[in-house]
Amino acid sequence: MTGGTVVVGASLAGLRTAQHLRALGYAEPVTLIGAEPHLPYDRPPLSKQVLLGEWPARRTHLVTEGQLAELRVDVRLGVAATGLDRERRLVTLVDGGLVPYDFLVVATGSRPRELPAPNGGPHVHTLRTLDDARLIAAKLGPGRRLVVIGAGFIGCEVACAAVAGGAAVTLVSRETALLPQFGPDVSTYLARLHRDAGVRLLLGAHVRSVGPAGGDAASVVLADGTVLDADVVVVGIGGVPNVEWLAGSGLAGPDGVPVSPHGQTADPAILALGDVAAWPGPAGRGRRRSEHWSHAVEQARTVARVVVEGPSFDPGTFVPYAWSDQYGRKLQTVGEVPARSGRIVSDGWHTADRRRHCLYLDDRGEVVGGLFVDDPRGAGQLRRALQRAGGTPDAGVPGRRPAPA
Repeated sequence: MTGGTVVVGASLAGLRTAQHLRALGYAEPVTLIGAEPHLPYDRPPLSKQVLLGEWPARRTHLVTEGQLAELRVDVRLGVAATGLDRERRLVTLVDGGLVPYDFLVVATGSRPRELPAPNGGPHVHTLRTLDDARLIAAKLGPGRRLVVIGAGFIGCEVACAAVAGGAAVTLVSRETALLPQFGPDVSTYLARLHRDAGVRLLLGAHVRSVGPAGGDAASVVLADGTVLDADVVVVGIGGVPNVEWLAGSGLAGPDGVPVSPHGQTADPAILALGDVAAWPGPAGRGRRRSEHWSHAVEQARTVARVVVEGPSFDPGTFVPYAWSDQYGRKLQTVGEVPARSGRIVSDGWHTADRRRHCLYLDDRGEVVGGLFVDDPRGAGQLRRALQRAGGTPDAGVPGRRPAPA
């Protein structure tokens, strides 16, 4: 009996792969394995609507049990993969089960990076799963003291949601500016949004320790001796790819599973996508993992097509795209943001209305990315231009000017 295609990871990337397989006419068995007990769900609402208590858990679901049955997908939830035997083409599960495959799709995602020991305790949380979001939401509310450690998109969105719900929020970052990789104009703009909303920003601050403070509170101690009392601490300092179950397979490294533009690993029967996979960048500029929704969606189409047709087709140019909703503003990043050259054109940033953007240039002065605020049309134009041009648009990109000498 054929093993068909086994997808390990039942989040967005894994689900979309299974759906695309059936849409392409794939008739062999499809097995979807997930470590969490929940049906596949959408993660972006976790730091927004779920944290605010606006959405029940079921509203985040991407599919129903009935729809999975119609797709003829064998779904195994609440059971993690613990090992891989490439020679025998078997996946080992935590309950001792063995799952054979003809094709294996690795979509095990990532998990939040933890603070180094001995920091932690019942008041210290990370936000990755639906259960995480519900637990944090239950502890927040008017007057509650929240300390967020880490000021990436997740940290900023948690701060935004919590202060909107009446919490007293302190956002701590070791960087001296907020999201400095996007340039000083963006940093200043975002810092103003947070401060205007009532968030206390502590930039250039290093955390020395986090621990219990007696009773129902925690204490965050900074390197300069500052002590922050908190009812809740949320840590958002990056992610770690879930590759431990691939140990000994030769497929994974410390930064995930490197793949080709078709999503293939070193083993042609094994593909990888989503947060766990390091895909080639635009115009072949290295490999990188990307923990963003749109990447999982686009990569799923490619991976499913490889299973059905093989890798003979042109996968096209994958242009990175991400967004973040903060204080009623939509931030969208397109392409290589920031560019490695660090060169930024910010003519479109200093405007009188809410819409604004800045463009990122490579060493040749070509636009390779952009950040847009409340300007979905501009973001869409740049994304399409980058896709057409293989990662670097021509001089006709709207809003582009010649690079400074």
